[in-house]
Amino acid sequence: MALINKIREKSGIAVTVIAISLILFIVGGDLLGPNSMFGGNNNQTVGEIAGKEIDIKDFQSRLDVMRQNYEAQTGRSAGEQEIVALREQAWNQLVIDIAYKEEYEKLGLQVTDDELVDMVQGNHISPAIQQAFGNPTTGAFDKSAVVNYLKNLKTLPLPQQQSWAAFETSLREDRLRQKYENILRQSTYVTKAESEKEYVAQNTKASLRYLYVPFYSIADTTVKVTDSQLEAYLNKHRDEYKGADTRTIQYVSFSVVPAKDDSIALYNEIKTLARGLASAPNDSAYARMNSDIPLPMDMSYANMSDQLKEAVTTFVPGGVYGPYREGDTYFIYKYNGTKKDSLYTARASHILIRPENPSDSAKAAARQRAEGILNQIRGGASFEALAATNSADPGSAQRGGDLGYFQNNGGMVKPFEDAVFSMNGTGLVNRLVESQFGFHLIKVTDAKTNTLYRVATIAKTIAPSQATRDDAYRKADEFANSVKTKAQFDEAVKKDNALVVSTANRIPETATNINAIQNAREVVRWAFNDKTDLNDVSQVFETDEQYIVAVLTGKTDKDKAKVDDFRDELTAKVRSQLKAEQITAKLKGASGDLEAIAKKYGAGALVETAEDISLATGFLSSAGFDPIALGKAFGLKQGQKTGVFTGENGVFIVELTGRTDAPQIADYTPYKTQLVQALESRTSFLLNEAIRDDAKIEDRRAKFF
Repeated sequence: MALINKIREKSGIAVTVIAISLILFIVGGDLLGPNSMFGGNNNQTVGEIAGKEIDIKDFQSRLDVMRQNYEAQTGRSAGEQEIVALREQAWNQLVIDIAYKEEYEKLGLQVTDDELVDMVQGNHISPAIQQAFGNPTTGAFDKSAVVNYLKNLKTLPLPQQQSWAAFETSLREDRLRQKYENILRQSTYVTKAESEKEYVAQNTKASLRYLYVPFYSIADTTVKVTDSQLEAYLNKHRDEYKGADTRTIQYVSFSVVPAKDDSIALYNEIKTLARGLASAPNDSAYARMNSDIPLPMDMSYANMSDQLKEAVTTFVPGGVYGPYREGDTYFIYKYNGTKKDSLYTARASHILIRPENPSDSAKAAARQRAEGILNQIRGGASFEALAATNSADPGSAQRGGDLGYFQNNGGMVKPFEDAVFSMNGTGLVNRLVESQFGFHLIKVTDAKTNTLYRVATIAKTIAPSQATRDDAYRKADEFANSVKTKAQFDEAVKKDNALVVSTANRIPETATNINAIQNAREVVRWAFNDKTDLNDVSQVFETDEQYIVAVLTGKTDKDKAKVDDFRDELTAKVRSQLKAEQITAKLKGASGDLEAIAKKYGAGALVETAEDISLATGFLSSAGFDPIALGKAFGLKQGQKTGVFTGENGVFIVELTGRTDAPQIADYTPYKTQLVQALESRTSFLLNEAIRDDAKIEDRRAKFF
């Protein structure tokens, strides 16, 4: 009997041991992982917002719901990039729920159920609802479609019901934020004195002569900057140089490049697909099923590649053409003729002349300038050259005014579209076109057309075979196993001329890419791992089409900003200061006119003039926009000359040769409107920054993802 009792006792212990073992087996990853309690990190908070800790499990639950909604709406699984975006969305939602909610409650802001109904199916429909239930053909909103959808909502699958509930929640949150921002926006106020000051800054004109010695006139190599000088500058300007948690790495990459055999295999596959495309009863379905890149069946000439544009004019309906190679992709086309589109496409260039301000006199001056340029073009001057030097649209100016292809669907402002699409053929629009942006001079470079080419396309990209990938990995692995320190890393690179060392400076902890390398999150996580020390060499990491071996070469800490964190910027600042001291010492006490002073100074000193410039937009030829120099100049009386002073990028002596004060006006409303609009346009951004700053947000997501 005693023996039986002993067995029972022992069996109880055995059962307990087995149970504990099973629990450890099941949850071992959670308990023993790098972020676990027993793995050395019992902090399971993904961050903190307004004093509230966010548990990783709560965050993951919210993320899972968003992911389910996304997949229910799109009908496909979320990829890595989508998950990264959803993770960011989940975090921002938490910021709104916690930090913003406090502000809403202080003001008693809310969105009632009746208001939500009005937004969804009432008299004040939300733009999001209008977009979701717009007619796919005409774009027109149909309220009855919303009503019918809601009537049938309970019969829809549960994921769709949950998705709609989440959508309505987002409508409430968006409306709350709009209310809050509108309160702040309505509080924007500009005084008459501020309006008058802006008017004077824009309309007072000055003419200057100035001596300018740019910093670049002294070679950097002749100015030695010491660490003690850098340290002193940093200590004096610490509020300008905020610390950050970053890492710097050097790395070598082993590219997975398709081999010759891979290209031959794909070329043979393309020829087989060409025969299949030629005989397919439904060529568009066949093309979609076999193409690596989805391409439209109907293409406008504007949307074609340059190679296809050149070839398509020789195609015969029913024919199969190709393969054409562009980069690593082969294309084959089956041509089925043309059809007409409801929209026209054209290509044009423009020169934009924008008035300096909304006043009638400024508009008249801009019109006069635009007409002068138009007359030059009529006389044979180059439109492209004049666009590069005169257009107020910097994006197109550097391309000679080219705006590319566009359609008559509202993508351009209406007066511009009307002018382009009223042209038959190409050439200069022989008049000025005025829009809210200013005066446009327009040249149609590709005539309007509504012809669509019906082309079934199969695109196949050369992909490396598994053997090619294995060979690249073998080389990377051999390299990683042969080096354990930075010195060994450098020595191994010297021995292999095929390897190139790249540097990624100051990578933030949340980075997903390194330089041009996509999906490099694992490299970043390694660099920020507490166990990774300076000069440690990594294992092999696989990224998009290459393998990476990295060495950690630098760390910065947000709480300990050091000279090395900002060495290049600090060196440039201190070197400029030392150059300014040299130039000032050489100019100090100089007398005579500016030419005499420049001659005495010697090489590097420039004497230039600036005519009829304003304080708001003044531009100096060699010095560019220099607010210090402009401020000094507009503080002078006519005929006065400043002493030697340091500007943004050099040292000056400025003389005011002429000044025309802005005439008195009775109404400063246009300038008040300008200032108010500028402030209002920044309300959303500034509000978001202020709330986040006040919430003292700590984002630790990078420790988990």
